[in-house]
Amino acid sequence: MTVKAPRSRSRRAAAAVAPDLAAVGEGRRRVIIEAVEPAIDGGRYPVKRIVGDVLTVRCDLFADGHDELAAVVRHRPVGAKTWHEAPLRPLVNDRWEGQFTLNSIGRHEFQIVAWIDRFATWVHQLEKRLAAGQDVRVDLQIGAALVGEAARHASGADSAVLHVAEAALIAGDVDTAFAGEIHSLMAVHLPRRFATESEVYPVTVERERARFSAWYELFPRSTADEPGRHGTFRDVIKRLPYVAELGFDVLYLPPIHPIGYTFRKGRNNSLTAGPNDPGSPWAIGNADGGHMSVHPELGTLEDFRALVAAARTYGIEVALDIAFQCSPDHPYVREHPQWFRARPDGTIQYAENPPKKYQDIYPFDFESDDWQGLWQELRRIFAFWIEQGVRIFRVDNPHTKSLRFWDWCLNSLKAEHPDLIFLSEAFTRPKVMYHLAKIGFTQSYTYYTWRTTKHEITQYLQELTTPPVSDLFIPNFWPNTPDILTPQFYAGQRSVFLTRAAMAATLTASWGMYGPAYELMEHVPVPGREEYIDNEKYEIKRWNLDAPHSLRGFIAQLNRIRREHPALHRNDTLRFHRVDIDFHEHEWLLAYSKTSPDGKDIILVVVNLDPERTQRGWVQVPVAEWGLNSMYQAHDLLTDARYTWSGEFNYVELSPQAPVHIFCIRRLRRDERGFEYFA
Repeated sequence: MTVKAPRSRSRRAAAAVAPDLAAVGEGRRRVIIEAVEPAIDGGRYPVKRIVGDVLTVRCDLFADGHDELAAVVRHRPVGAKTWHEAPLRPLVNDRWEGQFTLNSIGRHEFQIVAWIDRFATWVHQLEKRLAAGQDVRVDLQIGAALVGEAARHASGADSAVLHVAEAALIAGDVDTAFAGEIHSLMAVHLPRRFATESEVYPVTVERERARFSAWYELFPRSTADEPGRHGTFRDVIKRLPYVAELGFDVLYLPPIHPIGYTFRKGRNNSLTAGPNDPGSPWAIGNADGGHMSVHPELGTLEDFRALVAAARTYGIEVALDIAFQCSPDHPYVREHPQWFRARPDGTIQYAENPPKKYQDIYPFDFESDDWQGLWQELRRIFAFWIEQGVRIFRVDNPHTKSLRFWDWCLNSLKAEHPDLIFLSEAFTRPKVMYHLAKIGFTQSYTYYTWRTTKHEITQYLQELTTPPVSDLFIPNFWPNTPDILTPQFYAGQRSVFLTRAAMAATLTASWGMYGPAYELMEHVPVPGREEYIDNEKYEIKRWNLDAPHSLRGFIAQLNRIRREHPALHRNDTLRFHRVDIDFHEHEWLLAYSKTSPDGKDIILVVVNLDPERTQRGWVQVPVAEWGLNSMYQAHDLLTDARYTWSGEFNYVELSPQAPVHIFCIRRLRRDERGFEYFA
């Protein structure tokens, strides 16, 4: 026997479990939007692009039933009231794509809007009915109603055309349903009923130098002409023609602040400093001031501003190193002891990376009770140097400071100054490096210094130039730094210095080097460590810029080639090419190419990774993809040699004395008189 529950109880039970439809919102939105790209962590962090880039947006779009869909990607600078729209078009398997151009630097945002295209659905169904020989008089009335609805939302000539079309459909004119002009007007004016809107996705648009730049690092104190004198900003101004000759557009200076005396390091990082040892510039602060002061022996703030202005006349920007740490003599230690971590014996914890000890440096304590005061002061340091004309900063060891601080600090600064560039000096784990890029760092140091084999280089560059990494991370390749001298250089082989610079300058659009140590091929390490002996971090060096073995001419060539060839201004077209020897992949010859967006500029680089032996092989050229004829020219931009090639595989030979080809691939052309030439 079945016993039914009382009706009132049933109603109460249903009411208890019924969901609140108000929480659903507009339930008649039928289109589903999924898998939007590009998006970093689902849109939590902005995608990075350069002003003038075309942003390609893709997503999955589908709905119940068989109705036709329509969609746009709408976009605007953050804070703008008006959206701009670009249409999305279907690809395959419910994947859609659209594009728009990013015309200004700063924060932008985009959103997908999709809806049931009632007019396109009607036309599609009308075609089927006509093909089946059905009576479509009622269907034409339905179409006329849609056209009339659009006419009422249009104005001027558009409204008049649509009203005429409405009347034609009412009169039974089938051809009107397929008129191209009517389709265009309906796409614009027919209301988008029950449209689905995606989340809003952020984009950071940087200036061109954020992607394409060449950095040169030097210590100002080592620029004096006469021996025994500490270099000054005025001496650096005299050095600018040399930096410009080398072709660099960013001059990066290590910290320029007063240097502490307590626990000052001597030559080669010794614990005892002599009376003339200048100390490490990263041990910041003494009685003369801290992070918003300049070392008295370098000059004055006025001298620094003069350097910034003089550099601009050469097309060079000055980048400053921001190192958030203090010497024991820094005014902050006395004025804000709460910003540092105290040890049980009452002393302040100095910096350590066991077994390394940095007794001359106190790190900030980002868990301080006064963390808000600390954050505000550190941001004020950036703001101060921005006022002095600096727009590019290299940030020392950002991975050892609060990640939430960087998110707040960098993005608040860039909201006020969207042209700022921040280079992250973070040799750390990949996820931490990539997170720093997500939260505001424009460029980053990389693992390039330690990638030496063909397999390692290929694998690493494929990672860096493929989404999602390429959507957030802009690499800057450095073959050396004052802190890093890797084993491949220890033998002092010229070929290694040539190939490492050439690859850094052409594999990525941004590169840098620590000079004059690099062009003078300094290569002696501290025994057992990847670091220079007689390191400039702890002493003033005297460099012979005119030394006959200098690579200055080669470096200048590299940067000239980079400037003149737009293919080298970006990373997204990088591809690697097969090099064969005896029908096997060559172990020592590395080949890769880049092309300009319009396909007119093609650069093919071939590198001999063997520093001791000549290597030969056959490099594969994608003839059909590059639109090459039966013959084409490989013009070596380093030597000016020109080779006529044909077919897919062509012979190359590289010695340790000339270990790099940078080819410009030129197509065979024919002028109006029938003469053939390569261009």
